[in-house]
Amino acid sequence: MKKFIMYGAGNIGRGFIGQTFSNAGYKVGFIDINKEVINRLNEDKCYPVHVVTTDANVEHLVNNVYGIDGTDIELVSNEIAECDMMATAIGVNVLKFIAKPIALGIKKRFERGGSPLNIIICENLIGADEFLKSLIKDQLPEMHDIIDEKVGFIEASIGRMVPVMTEEKKQGNPLRVYVEPYNILPVDKAAFKSEIPNVENLYPFSPFNLFIQRKLFMHNMSHALCAYLGYLRRYNYIYETVGDYDIKYSAYRALISSALAVSKENDVDIKVLIDHADDLLIRFSNTALGDTVARVGKDTKRKLGSNDRLMGALKLCEKHGVDASYLCLGVAAGLSFNPDGDDSSIEVCDYTAKNGVEMALKTYSDYCGMYVALISELYLDIKNGESLDSLIKKIEKYNGKTIKV
Repeated sequence: MKKFIMYGAGNIGRGFIGQTFSNAGYKVGFIDINKEVINRLNEDKCYPVHVVTTDANVEHLVNNVYGIDGTDIELVSNEIAECDMMATAIGVNVLKFIAKPIALGIKKRFERGGSPLNIIICENLIGADEFLKSLIKDQLPEMHDIIDEKVGFIEASIGRMVPVMTEEKKQGNPLRVYVEPYNILPVDKAAFKSEIPNVENLYPFSPFNLFIQRKLFMHNMSHALCAYLGYLRRYNYIYETVGDYDIKYSAYRALISSALAVSKENDVDIKVLIDHADDLLIRFSNTALGDTVARVGKDTKRKLGSNDRLMGALKLCEKHGVDASYLCLGVAAGLSFNPDGDDSSIEVCDYTAKNGVEMALKTYSDYCGMYVALISELYLDIKNGESLDSLIKKIEKYNGKTIKV
């Protein structure tokens, strides 16, 4: 039986990637530092995945799985050295901590005469392939040529939504995970260093920039925008936000802008992207996921970053002459987002209040373009208690033109 190593036994690792490769006949080993999860994987050798919609809940059992203690570097590197393929779903900020054990595994693999290794990188980061590659090369300065030739760093677009599991949802099993029905895994076809495996729902595509931008500048962007506007209206759940006409309208207008920009950037048919926008808003309304405004919106220090979901989409619109007014509304609301316990967002919110929007955009988004004035005015209106419907009327009045504060 072929072996697939999943670095990260979190909800995406178990609820999407691990399940996909287990279903394809692989034995799946999960690397994680969560001892409870690792021990339970080794005891049960299976776990339940619930595919949930507003109207249904269907349980599937994922078999042929086991756990690998992420603190045991020798064990981790040996598993990587001997596997047929691997993936990461560990979080962008954690990649630097797993580069060393992956590098050690790669070194052992090729010292033993092993075959090329393909690594699917399931992280929300444009350029994740080059980022992880550089981290691993730093660990193996003597093997740069071999890494270039024999290690595939494969970007993926993770579209399946998997919410944080509450204790109630776990039902006493820390491995249980809820997912939505969507299960397509687009990957960068050109990055493979050996034959692409025949795995159901694995969708190799090239050039892959389209899927990276579609995921970040459409899916992640509209998800965050719904969270930030939902916070203004004191909603707890994402499905509540898309049940609100003003928020759904704003999200859709922002999606259409991003779709136009992504279409122009990648020379693809806009209709395909508009269909995707329609589908996203339907998927966001899935009440069974129970995804919260606080979770989707958290960490604005990262999510308002220069090339992340909102500002990256806004800059792409600006590049192609596409109106980004509704993206500005999302950014202004994001600068006001400060739920209890979210230190990153509280930092951004406090900094903006003290130093102004212009400085905040320079500091956190590396942005000083044509939409600074509009974002500033919308932000001040939010702080002054203006209603969302009045903000929408203001945007419609200006029709995407820059304004002076």
